[in-house]
Amino acid sequence: MFTGIIEGMGKIQSIHRKGQGLRLSIQSDFSLKTTKIGDSIAVNGVCLTATSLSDKQFDVDVSPETCSISTFKTIRPNDPVNLERAMRLSDRIDGHLVSGHVDGIGKIVDRQTKDNAIFISFQVPDHILRYLIQKGSVAIDGISLTVNQITTNAFEVCIIPHTATLTTIRMKSIGDDVNIETDLVGKYIEQFITHPTQEKIKEKPKQQVDMAFLYKTGFIS
Repeated sequence: MFTGIIEGMGKIQSIHRKGQGLRLSIQSDFSLKTTKIGDSIAVNGVCLTATSLSDKQFDVDVSPETCSISTFKTIRPNDPVNLERAMRLSDRIDGHLVSGHVDGIGKIVDRQTKDNAIFISFQVPDHILRYLIQKGSVAIDGISLTVNQITTNAFEVCIIPHTATLTTIRMKSIGDDVNIETDLVGKYIEQFITHPTQEKIKEKPKQQVDMAFLYKTGFIS
């Protein structure tokens, strides 16, 4: 689990393709001395497992499924990436709960600088847009951001200077793709409400409480 508060940036050092999957070597701009093999690291918002480590470099494997729904299918050597190691249970959650399981890809369709902020709009498919709400949370390339506005097929966020300085979002232009993960709380609520459990499916219809039932059970005589 992650918070969407980016720790630092990395650079893709090498890419080894294995069929539809990938093995990536990534150079980090911060020390990984406290990280262990098997730890989770979010790379552009995608939860991946470190398979080898040095002080500032690590390798990860990317499955065909992850490649198919994320921007990793078009990643290239020297591309910059956002990095965040998994949160500890004792950490503050300064962003929001981010699983690192992206829902799909969004495309930048507008970018405007207003005063000290950058306003960026992303076009997304309906299956992503349905889980976004105004002033709700969204992770874009792993960055926890607030949804400013929503239209029929897009949404807008506001980037403050601090976020722009520390992440790859400042390098993005109109037409670029990004990884999108919507707030997981809404997805769980929808699942609980719309998909009954097996126990409920098997549950027999409840006895109607009427006069006959009350006589039968001895509540009245």
